[in-house]
Amino acid sequence: MTLAGRRLLIIVGGGIAAYKVLELVRRLRDQGAAVRTVLTAAGAQFVTPLSLQALSENKVYTDLFSLTDESEMGHIRLSREADLVVVAPATADLMARMATGQANDLASTVLLATDKPVLIAPSMNVMMWQHPATQANLATLRQRGVAVVGPAAGDLACGEVGSGRLAEVPEILTAIVSTLTAHHGPKPLAGRHALVTSGPTWEAIDPVRVIANRSSGKQGHAIAAALAAAGARVTLVTGPVAEPDPPGCTVLRIESARDMLAACEAALPADIAICAAAVADWRVANASDQKLKKGSDGAPVLSFVANPDILATLARHAQRPRLVVGFAAETERVVEHAIEKRQRKGCDWILANDVSPGTGVFGGDRTTVHLVTADGVEPWPSALKVEVARRLVDAIAGVFR
Repeated sequence: MTLAGRRLLIIVGGGIAAYKVLELVRRLRDQGAAVRTVLTAAGAQFVTPLSLQALSENKVYTDLFSLTDESEMGHIRLSREADLVVVAPATADLMARMATGQANDLASTVLLATDKPVLIAPSMNVMMWQHPATQANLATLRQRGVAVVGPAAGDLACGEVGSGRLAEVPEILTAIVSTLTAHHGPKPLAGRHALVTSGPTWEAIDPVRVIANRSSGKQGHAIAAALAAAGARVTLVTGPVAEPDPPGCTVLRIESARDMLAACEAALPADIAICAAAVADWRVANASDQKLKKGSDGAPVLSFVANPDILATLARHAQRPRLVVGFAAETERVVEHAIEKRQRKGCDWILANDVSPGTGVFGGDRTTVHLVTADGVEPWPSALKVEVARRLVDAIAGVFR
């Protein structure tokens, strides 16, 4: 979907990350979107109305009780004339007021009065983000259909480290396009059922310990969200992750590879299967039903057996989806291994990525992939995982046109 001609209302909350909204507005205007902004009193402590006005080429709205604007019921007009309302940064205070339906300033009144989709980009201190009140408010907003992008983890302005950073501008732009597509755009995958696996699997050593890997589930969850935005009915089978459930998806949570395979087979038939999970290749054959104890005999000896191959099983299944896509997370000879894997597994496409130490792919927001098909290898530029997801779904939609 193009942003040309789309009408965006940006509500700027009070946080140090508000300066990033200036770049967001500029990028939106570059893509042809019409942008209006509401600047909260707290937001005005970080960016000026003049800056927003210059970049948006539109008046900046600040006052609920403006005689001029409110003589025309300005808060209603603002809330109804946009295609999408974006709150960035969405502070803990703004999220709380949204969740409880307050209307004590222009921003909260607009949000309460709007009949348009809403996207929030949270940003705050890590402890504020993790507080049960904030998480409860977030859950409430998600249940009401509010879309969420971020926050990212990293160094925070307060000097602490953790989740709470405003999502980067390209990620917010991608979320804007996805949200608009979900509500206003064409649905190229309407009527299709997509099965997606995501995250790691945990293989038990005993009731306390597991063998796992570093997969965060960010890529798989982003793919599931992009498929849902394109109109597909999505079943997401996920291992243990911290990622929120993508909107519009049926989410099945599992732990082991055997559980994941059983959930996938139960979800068939499907038109599309995308195996983005980092499934453990082996499990402990002699897993203990009691916690293993330290003793004078030294470390326990663990014997391993192979786990079921979920990608190969789906590719050769009696109810094989029309399109089966796998991932190849490699640390060397990435493309060569991916070509061999596609042939060995019997799938249609493989997305190959380098997960060597230092790449930051596992747990990070960016990745670099190669699309491997029967026709050859197509390198994709380094991008945010949400952008890779959208590009993949565009390619999938081309198959089903």
